[in-house]
Amino acid sequence: MNNDKRVKRRVQLIILLPVFMSIGLLVATVYLNGFSSHMGIIAIALLVVFLIASLVLYFSLMPHLSALLTDYSLKQGKIQKELLHELEIPYAILDTDGHIMWANNMFHDTIGVARDKRIKKSVDAYFAELLPEIIDGSESVDINVNYEDRKYRASIKRIDLSRVFEEVHEDDEKGEVTQVLREENPKKNANVVLALYLFDETDLRRLEQETADQKLYAGLLYLDNYDEVMNELEDVKHSILTALIERKINMYLANVDSIVKHIENDKYFFVFKQKYMQTLRDDRFSILDEVKSINVGNQIPMTLSIGIGCDADSDRNGFVSAYENARIAIGMAMGRGGDQAAVKFGEHVTYYGGKSAGTEKTTRVKARVKAQAFEELLLSKEKVLIMAHKRPDADAFGSSIGIYRMVSAMNKKAYVVLNEVTDAIKPLVNSFKAANMYDGVFVTSTEAVAMVDQKTVVVVCDVNKPSMTECEELLDMVPTVVVFDHHRQTTEAIKAATLSYIEPFASSACEMIAEMYQYMSKSPKLKIQEADAMYAGILIDTDNFLTKTGVRTFEAASYLRKSGADVVRVRKMFRSSMVELKERAQGISNAEIFMNHFALSYVDHDADSHDAPTVPVAKAANELLNVENIDASFVVTEAADGILYVSARSIGDVNVQIVMERFNGGGHANIAGAQLQGKKKEEFFGELKAVLEEMSRAGEI
Repeated sequence: MNNDKRVKRRVQLIILLPVFMSIGLLVATVYLNGFSSHMGIIAIALLVVFLIASLVLYFSLMPHLSALLTDYSLKQGKIQKELLHELEIPYAILDTDGHIMWANNMFHDTIGVARDKRIKKSVDAYFAELLPEIIDGSESVDINVNYEDRKYRASIKRIDLSRVFEEVHEDDEKGEVTQVLREENPKKNANVVLALYLFDETDLRRLEQETADQKLYAGLLYLDNYDEVMNELEDVKHSILTALIERKINMYLANVDSIVKHIENDKYFFVFKQKYMQTLRDDRFSILDEVKSINVGNQIPMTLSIGIGCDADSDRNGFVSAYENARIAIGMAMGRGGDQAAVKFGEHVTYYGGKSAGTEKTTRVKARVKAQAFEELLLSKEKVLIMAHKRPDADAFGSSIGIYRMVSAMNKKAYVVLNEVTDAIKPLVNSFKAANMYDGVFVTSTEAVAMVDQKTVVVVCDVNKPSMTECEELLDMVPTVVVFDHHRQTTEAIKAATLSYIEPFASSACEMIAEMYQYMSKSPKLKIQEADAMYAGILIDTDNFLTKTGVRTFEAASYLRKSGADVVRVRKMFRSSMVELKERAQGISNAEIFMNHFALSYVDHDADSHDAPTVPVAKAANELLNVENIDASFVVTEAADGILYVSARSIGDVNVQIVMERFNGGGHANIAGAQLQGKKKEEFFGELKAVLEEMSRAGEI
């Protein structure tokens, strides 16, 4: 029912109320007094006169009252229409397809269309963010939009005309908007229109951005190999190298208006405003390469690592949190091998640089400190569960055995979690079985979970990703977790480890454990089979001492040789089968050269083969590096379990680890890999080529 009619009826009711009351009083007077008394007759006469006067007044005023209400309604409509036209906020009415059906003067001025002209274009022609799928009329929307140099908050309200207008008014002026909307909406959504308001927030957002730009980032800068470079450099050149490095650092950070403090010989602390963060990102931290280029006679280039942190919670004073994030970021940069920058914003970490393989640490101070800390930690514990990564290889098995012997030397119970004896470790396991060793030591994940108590320590070796461990559940069940690994850290890392020894410069986890042996208060005495297992771990991970081999690698191998490891015996264990040799040859035959420096290939793994699918692809990738001009190789195979295994190898300056991180993989600068669920090799190679082209253009590899 029309609103005007409802108002008119209410006014009529108010005017007729005295008539009804006088009738009631007249009836009551007649009933009480009748016509027998003079007072009754007078009262009845007065009430009859009042009733007649009220009726005359009602019938004489109603035509004038109706005209007055109609005139008032028209004036109110015109006022509202004029106010809507002159509203200081841009306002428009849209249909569900985004066509502008009507707009006020401010909206016309905002988009630069004359006020007396009809807007023919859709709203997304002016505001690209208002796509048809966003303004489909299904619900109200609030969205930020831009037009030229102004920023707006667009508020779109859904209006159902079937509820607003119950009927079309007969008067053209009063029904103007209703009729126009119905004429221009002859569709199934004809009863739905959208009211668009534009709130200019340009100045507000500018002030918000200025406030955010003043937020401080904390940064830590460490020289990775300060001691190694200084030890091999002449004493008289120490001050020259230090001065040149400090000058480079100060000049670089001065470009971002940073305050720098030299806190130790090889450590710097700096702060800068958030608005300069994008400058550093765009520059991709060129200071990493600038410092490496400094040469005053040093044979080893100086490299540095940078950790930058910011508190993502803007509702609190976050500089303390920003510094804590910077401290975590520098630890992650160093844990990945150094020569790179890590930026930690809240929980998100971004890495830059990391192209070089890093410099081997000649000092064993860290190995000694970690060995002593591990001993002290075990004093208050009774049981140790040792696990490596899924589908263990020789290094994973050998390092697990090495830790077992270390723990046993302290008279503590130890168990090795082993769910699957892969072909990569079968020769080693068979050697233990032949010697009747380690009965009851190897347990499954289910058995390990049942053993856990508050006096249990979980030691993880040759892996630092929780999802890749033999039993991830164990990490959450025990209060004490220890990590020994030689792979570079990624964002996915074991959280809150009580003791963490991650050395990316080491060739293998077995090398790290062998070094720690020499600093234990109770030096473990290895059995021949145990020494063979650890030696095999080093041999396989270094590809027969050809990759990632340093002075400490040979020293560890020498120690194991003295402990009874036999080179010939180990070599016989890991000779290739004819099937594996054919698969390796197939990987070489299928190779494609990409960008003149990358070899891409695949191996069709035999589903009936008992060999691990990673073995032939890794060996094929190693063989492809012998091809002239090839800097990196990528070989894949599709296993029966639906996983695509990728093996990446490089020689020289190409860092395949940061390439594999794009596919949620990891590893070392020269040896890396990834496991992709449900992806075909053709799809992977297409993505890999795009990544290689992108990273080459950006100078990341």
